[in-house]
This record gives sequence, C-alpha cells and structure tokens, in this order.
Amino acid sequence: MKHCGTVTLETDRLILRRFTVNDAQAMYNNWACDPEVTRYLMWPTHTGVEVTRSVLEDWVPHYAEDNYYHWTIVLKELGEPIGSMAVVRQDDLAQMAHIGYCIGRKWWHKGITSEALKSVMDYLFDVAGFNRIESRHDPRNPNSGKVMLKCGMKYEGTMRSSDWNNQGICDACYYALLKSER
Repeated sequence: MKHCGTVTLETDRLILRRFTVNDAQAMYNNWACDPEVTRYLMWPTHTGVEVTRSVLEDWVPHYAEDNYYHWTIVLKELGEPIGSMAVVRQDDLAQMAHIGYCIGRKWWHKGITSEALKSVMDYLFDVAGFNRIESRHDPRNPNSGKVMLKCGMKYEGTMRSSDWNNQGICDACYYALLKSER
C-alpha cells in the first residue's frame, strides 16, 4: 500500500477533485437536498445549505491525511460539483477499499457515475496499491449495481438484513474487483 490521498483525476467529461467549503451551494442544490438521491444513502437529506456547509467543514480537514480518499465529481461543461465518490471503509491489511458514491438526479443514466468510478478504481489500484475494491447497494436500487458491473466489478452475493439506509434495515448486494482481474 502506498497511500497518497485525494488527488485530482480527469476523464473525458469529468474532473474529480477535493471538496472545498465553497462547494456547499452546488452540493446542496445538485444532490444533497434531493430525497430521491438520498433515499438509499446513510445520511439524511440536507434541510438547508448551512447543513451542507457544516458537512464540508468536517470533511475538508481530512485531506491532510494520506489515507483519505474523497472526491467531488465536477462535470466539465457545467463547472460545478454534481456528485461525490469516496472510500468509505478501508482495510490496509487486506488492501481493500470500499467505495460509496452519489450523483444528482439530473445526471442519472448518462454514464457519469461509471466514468468517475472507473477513474477512481484505476487510481486506487495503480497508484495507492489496493488489491480489492468493493461496493454495495440496496437491491431496491439496482441501477447502482449496474454502475458497479459496468466498471468490471463482479457480483459476490447478497447479505440479508445486513445493512441500513434511509429506508431502514436492508439487504446489501456486494460487488468487487481484484487487481489481478483487470
């Protein structure tokens, strides 16, 4: 493992970069205020931009840590954040990163999340040295699993009543890709 933290990544349509507190309004407007976006997440819909600003004030100092991986997804043509992607859990001994993501509803079904996830996975495998990258989703949100499959992850199984989100206790469908499978 060679932790190197959150660096700016670029794809054809996207810039993945560190959040700043100045992203609060765009984050709030583009996804954090939308109950459809947060339906299957583990954090509540933000009730105002001040909530978003407070969250960002908590996140930003963590960029000083070399094992903190958290990007905002910026659509180049728009020039502002439309979603986020992060390593939400990691195990250095197993060389495993668990990724979580969300994107504003306006940008669903456009391949943007898959494009961002592929870029982050490449970085985590090739630069940070992870061996396994995994993610999970509530089975009532199958489009999230389609993103994982599109990025080469393999479905590993569903753990019954093993997770929770804003809908309550739920099943969790797990997907993963090993570095050797790329």
